[in-house]
Amino acid sequence: MKSEDRATWTITTHDWARDVDVDHLHGIRDERAMYEPGGRRHQILEVLAYADDEAAGLGRIGHVVVSISRDGSVSVADDGRGTDTRTDGGGDIVRKPVMATRDVRFFESASAPLLPDGLPRRGMSTVSALSSVLAHENRRADGRWVQEYHNGVPSTDLRILADPAEVSPGAGAGTGTTVTFRSELGDPTDLSDTDLAAFRWVSIRVVREG
Repeated sequence: MKSEDRATWTITTHDWARDVDVDHLHGIRDERAMYEPGGRRHQILEVLAYADDEAAGLGRIGHVVVSISRDGSVSVADDGRGTDTRTDGGGDIVRKPVMATRDVRFFESASAPLLPDGLPRRGMSTVSALSSVLAHENRRADGRWVQEYHNGVPSTDLRILADPAEVSPGAGAGTGTTVTFRSELGDPTDLSDTDLAAFRWVSIRVVREG
């Protein structure tokens, strides 16, 4: 696990220098009319896009399970490397702040790619900010962690999952990331066959629970 001054870490998708950008999250909520189109379906697509990126980076087809519960919550579990997590120079564990800061590639970018629903990709923070609760679990070769968020703001510290029994159901025994969220958005709520076929690097299975 990399250990040094986090200010020196290269920014590829998110700025490592800050764990939370409250102004960014509040801005999404203040302008929610801009981010509501596409509903819960678009939020799922935002999460799947990250899983697709991860599989492409590994150069192999990844597997994703999208679980939709009776209460409307959604869990998206992939078998990638798990969200990048490091130890800084002070010995603190730092996970790439994908849920609580903007994606520097896409957010408010005129050249952001379109997701299968025809809407622009903006990043995982839009999912987090517009979810009443979200849990981000990542499983890497050197450890496992989970953290919860309310409307994008962390509501718990990053917690080590020392007991394998604590890993979310359906995540599998290997590395990967699981994002579970309860969206504030409504229709459309379901993925289409076109959505499932649109991500070339992942095989997606949808499970309806209950």
